[in-house]
Amino acid sequence: MDRICVYCGSSPGRRPEYAAAAREVGIELNRRGIGLVYGGGSVGLMGELARTVIKGGGNVIGVLPDHLVHEEIAFLDLADLRVVGSMHERKALMAELADGFIALPGGLGTLEELFEALTWAQLGLHAKPCGVLDVCGYYSGMIEFINHAVAEQFVQRSNVDALLVERDAARLLASMGDYTPRPVDKIAWAVRTNAFGALEG
Repeated sequence: MDRICVYCGSSPGRRPEYAAAAREVGIELNRRGIGLVYGGGSVGLMGELARTVIKGGGNVIGVLPDHLVHEEIAFLDLADLRVVGSMHERKALMAELADGFIALPGGLGTLEELFEALTWAQLGLHAKPCGVLDVCGYYSGMIEFINHAVAEQFVQRSNVDALLVERDAARLLASMGDYTPRPVDKIAWAVRTNAFGALEG
């Protein structure tokens, strides 16, 4: 992998462990010679992550919508800051530039970006690994809900298994390096499902 897109909060969060995890991801990316693609911010976990990669001599690409540049959260000292016209353009460019996706703790935007990347993998629009760094159990409730969606037959187990979840940055990046995408025929699965959501046979 040449570059990994990391989604994370523009806030540092309540726990110091969140910022420490962002720095650890930056250190591990540099150790493996993997560049960073991220949301282009200078604050919160985004800023911690980018500064760590830059300090270690790594490559960073920031992608930020124009309206957020004017709110003074842009990391203007980045050597490669790409300003786009909308959030849609931002996500599309970040996905295009990256060979995989990691979600650190973050808010609604981070969750939305993670689920979009995972959904695109489910639909076969990319074959890139999607991972979550579950710092201090931050994502445990989300994972529990996804498993509930599997039990209620709205999500296939294979799609859940494709989401790599670790509590250690080194293990997560190692898992992403070893990732082999599994072909999923979502249309065939839907056809086998009756109108009430119960699988036939």
